Amino acid sequence: MSWNERVRQTHRWMAIVFTVAVIATMVALGQKEPVVWVSYLPLAPLALLQFTGLYLFVLPYTTRWRGGRRTDT
Repeated sequence: MSWNERVRQTHRWMAIVFTVAVIATMVALGQKEPVVWVSYLPLAPLALLQFTGLYLFVLPYTTRWRGGRRTDT
């Protein structure tokens, strides 16, 4: 598995983790006595999503800039 495939797979799984964390946060904050620290729970997957998303966004431009062609094997 290449580096790009690993980043893409990590990005997909982090999207799932982020969605679950947001749902858990909404449920926890909807309680009678909400636990405020739970609202920070989605920030870690969101940060990873940002970095992997930026990498995936820049990837086509860097391959074009280097003049290389993608060769999928």
